[in-house]
Amino acid sequence: MKVVIPGGTGHLGRVLSRALAGSGHEVVVLTRGEPTAAPGVRHVRWDGRSAGPWTREIDGSDVVVNLAGRSVNCRYTKANLREMWNSRIDSVRVVGGAIERAARPPRVWLQMSTATIYAHRYDAPNDETTGVLGGTEPDAPAYWAYSVDIARAWEREQEAAATPHTRKVALRTAMVMSPEPGGAFEMLLRLTRLGLGGPVAGGAQYMSWIHEADLLRAIDFLIAHDELSGPVNLAAPEPLPYRDFLRALRAAAGVPVGLPATRWMASIGAFVLRSDPELLLKSRFVVPGRLLDAGFAFEYPAWPAAAENLVRGPLRTVS
Repeated sequence: MKVVIPGGTGHLGRVLSRALAGSGHEVVVLTRGEPTAAPGVRHVRWDGRSAGPWTREIDGSDVVVNLAGRSVNCRYTKANLREMWNSRIDSVRVVGGAIERAARPPRVWLQMSTATIYAHRYDAPNDETTGVLGGTEPDAPAYWAYSVDIARAWEREQEAAATPHTRKVALRTAMVMSPEPGGAFEMLLRLTRLGLGGPVAGGAQYMSWIHEADLLRAIDFLIAHDELSGPVNLAAPEPLPYRDFLRALRAAAGVPVGLPATRWMASIGAFVLRSDPELLLKSRFVVPGRLLDAGFAFEYPAWPAAAENLVRGPLRTVS
């Protein structure tokens, strides 16, 4: 199987390309940077905005997994938000165009999306059928709506692509817990070991997450199951309040105490880390309704066992 991964040099791209290549698949990563050597992976240049020689890789491929887009782990300045928007929408448009023009289009296009598309809420979980999309919550800062707007536009652009011979899936992905450097787990474990793994702003906000192993298995499952198209939540079936999430992480790491942080302390910490407090304060209460209904079985459905597994395993280094 030939798999093309636009934007595959980031955190998730490294995880996915390594796993696919390790399983014997032909893997092509489209990158805006200089092509790098990686076992079993070819790197091809593209700019993420316009057609070019890279489109030949799409024609005749079996699967496209588009991960392109500026990281959300940044301060939400006007410039960064504009780049988050443009990098996502432009890449979906140009990938969709390449699939439309392909003589032998791929049979499935998995497009990265985000669980952040759902509303900030505490009262009920969001699945793909009954979930409430965000952007108008009265108890959320107005600027949080921009993240939802980006996610909606991201998915609309994929829906609009005229690809009748290619099944399309939008991957509404929760926070991925992985030993890969540069991810959320690395940061959370470091803060926990420094004694800073306490609840933030009370810790009642929900944390939706997925273990790396289940993310990879879910992608394999979606490639194989032709009946699944449209939005699919990639999240473990047992989200939990942030305070409980951190309590389980402290237990796994053998750290007895975690200092709590108020909302204003979280804002200062996010500023120092060049991030945004939305990543900590928004309640992401998301469950994988469609995956479970289709028969997918999670290896790590609950966070305590996932945390134990991740803490025991050594953090990887970037190859």
